[in-house]
Amino acid sequence: MKIISLARRYAVLAAALTLAATAGGFTAVALGTANADPTKTVTVDVGTGAQGPTGPTGPPGPPGPPGPAGAVTCPTGFTYALVVFNTPGGHTTIATCLKDE
Repeated sequence: MKIISLARRYAVLAAALTLAATAGGFTAVALGTANADPTKTVTVDVGTGAQGPTGPTGPPGPPGPPGPAGAVTCPTGFTYALVVFNTPGGHTTIATCLKDE
């Protein structure tokens, strides 16, 4: 009789742990649904001509709004993409949101 009572307690504990693990898995999937891979790449070839004189410094702009934490999200009408700059000093790549055409 004591063994059956003890087995029931462990069965309830195992069921609770299984439910908690399943709920954690569903939460991870729900929060991780954002697409973090760029969908396209744009290449910009920078010319190799002579550098012109430095222009005057402009005024600082206003601070932008804070972005969302976590995954990359682009506003409607924009797509997450890579921009590659081919310069005489080498390649530079940035990840950004580009306006859809």
